[in-house]
Amino acid sequence: MKKTIYLCLSVGFLFSNTSYSQKDETSLKTTYEKDFLIGTALGIEHIYEKDAKANQLIKREFNAITPENIMKSQIIHPEFNHYSFEASDKFVEFGQKNKMFIVGHTLVWHSQLPAFVSKINSADSLRLFMTEHIKAVAGRYAGKINSWDVVNEALEEDGTLRKSVFLNKLGEGYIKEAFDLAAKADPKAELYYNDYNIEQPAKRKGAIELIKKLQASGTKINGVGIQGHWSINSENLKDIEDAIVEFSQLGIKVAFTELDYTVLPNPWDLKGADVNQRFEENPKMNPYKESLPDSVQNRLAERYENLFKVFLKHKDKISRVTFWGVNDSHSWLNGWPIKNRTNYPLLFDRGFEPKKAYLSIMKLKSKPTN
Repeated sequence: MKKTIYLCLSVGFLFSNTSYSQKDETSLKTTYEKDFLIGTALGIEHIYEKDAKANQLIKREFNAITPENIMKSQIIHPEFNHYSFEASDKFVEFGQKNKMFIVGHTLVWHSQLPAFVSKINSADSLRLFMTEHIKAVAGRYAGKINSWDVVNEALEEDGTLRKSVFLNKLGEGYIKEAFDLAAKADPKAELYYNDYNIEQPAKRKGAIELIKKLQASGTKINGVGIQGHWSINSENLKDIEDAIVEFSQLGIKVAFTELDYTVLPNPWDLKGADVNQRFEENPKMNPYKESLPDSVQNRLAERYENLFKVFLKHKDKISRVTFWGVNDSHSWLNGWPIKNRTNYPLLFDRGFEPKKAYLSIMKLKSKPTN
């Protein structure tokens, strides 16, 4: 009976300014607790608990957290011999305090690197940077971080290895080195390869080959993270389902690590989530500056509902579903790939109230009462 009442009340919340009470027991994390973890990405404002509404929502709805930016090497390792651990310490403390599954993101990534890396000319120096970085960061949180995104976005769209600074200077063996270093620094943590578009056939094939090579070499890899930066204007459920099945057949866990659905037009049929891509501002690319029309709200809800139907069908294969942001105002999609846009990709609006998309996911688990 409680779930039925909750859904009715939730509809009311959509059309009022009333906020949830901390006493409410039903949430995303409790509703899906027997299926998979439900996570969110935390920004610096959330880690330091600067917004009471955001803080309440995070604790109520989610049981897994990922740092949006503060563990990326540019921030945590700004100089060769200097690390900045204050924010990441607070992040881990937040997760421990609230008994959450803590994800480290990310150890090796070609983007958002410290400025000094661009001045590294030799393979030996780059290898030293990577080695010391993983030892210092993963080692500091050994036994505290539950899972690491060890290598992030190492593949091109055709499934070949991305021609990053790591590949160019260290060769394809850098991926194995990174995983081996992470396993040594924190033997208890789960280790994942994380990327976008790896549900798509060509890139998926490349990811599968990469993982098989790691497994054949004896390297520890526990799972794959499918980022899930998608659009409501395209349909890719078959690719998603195929990816879940094919990755799980490798004997690893499948996580959806950075989930959001853009509702805005896609410039030049852009695909992927390369943070370095940028386009000029254009009013036609920002059609919902003031509010989201009901028709688009409904389409967003439908997309999430259909996606979670696939997740529930394969819940035995999925370890975690993490939304890339707490609410719409926090989403990186407001500024990518065009600045100053107003996007609505998540389950909670700018006032931290649940959207129709939230209800569409919740109702999948509700049972009719007599």
